[in-house]
Amino acid sequence: MDMLPVVVVHGGAGHIPKERAERSTSGVCSAARAGYAILRGGGSSMDAVVEAVALMEDNPAFNAGCGSVLNIKGEVEMDAIVMEGKTLASGAVSAVRNIANPVRLARLVMDKTSHACLTAEGANLFARQMGIPEVPMESLITDYSRMRWKKNLEPNANPVECQMGKTGTVGAVAVDAEGNIACATSTGGMLNKMEGRVGDTPCIGSGGYADNEVGAVSTTGHGEAIMKVTLARLILFHMEQGKSAEEASDLGLAYMKSRVNSLGGVVTVDPRGCWAARFSSRQMSWAAAQRDTLHHGLRSGEHFTQSIDDPH
Repeated sequence: MDMLPVVVVHGGAGHIPKERAERSTSGVCSAARAGYAILRGGGSSMDAVVEAVALMEDNPAFNAGCGSVLNIKGEVEMDAIVMEGKTLASGAVSAVRNIANPVRLARLVMDKTSHACLTAEGANLFARQMGIPEVPMESLITDYSRMRWKKNLEPNANPVECQMGKTGTVGAVAVDAEGNIACATSTGGMLNKMEGRVGDTPCIGSGGYADNEVGAVSTTGHGEAIMKVTLARLILFHMEQGKSAEEASDLGLAYMKSRVNSLGGVVTVDPRGCWAARFSSRQMSWAAAQRDTLHHGLRSGEHFTQSIDDPH
């Protein structure tokens, strides 16, 4: 069992402009390190994925938490999910506002309610009951997000293509020393989306899925397309049929491309700690930590490694 523990994170699929690539790479590496530190200290896979994703929510380089894209009205509405593979418990929030870390709120939905998902005002009410401070919406909006929002209000704009052009959803999967598996995914959603639009991220089986008997997946890409093929569960289905994490990820992404003509990316892990970071888009920032080694990449075929304790 020396493959355990392991954590793998992604910072979204698409085309990441040069000036943002470095921030995206350092962001996923920091998130993987933070998750791994928890696992190395004997913490649970759920603690690890929530911590990793919360760090990326706090990083304006990603479309989640601070840095989220804006809806048609120029406001931030966020979605998040967590799931643990021992009991298949999950928690999610959708169209939530004024919360710095939706992934932590999703975890509370799982831990403190009998429900799987809370939405919009109900999710915010629950956050207040749980003592989670509300933050002003302005604190979640970056100049970059506002600039892209304005650009996409123009009549000839294509927000789906532009979305794939920048930064995406964030997510993580992990297996801890006890063999328990978890996933977490968080997003600001789709650029210039309608008010109240909810994508794949908080939908169990689409934005993420975790099952101790099979593995875990966290997805990124065009939410409507991911939902059509229930991408996370589709990949785990292939793993149930005996495919490796990498083969299953490629099969799921290929099916999404051929069936609904859409690109995306995933991080996947199996119960033994074998993992994959795969994408059909031009790029996806990802990082993994296992056996005191940090792995990371951005473009197709890239795979860099270094000691986890090496600061750069």
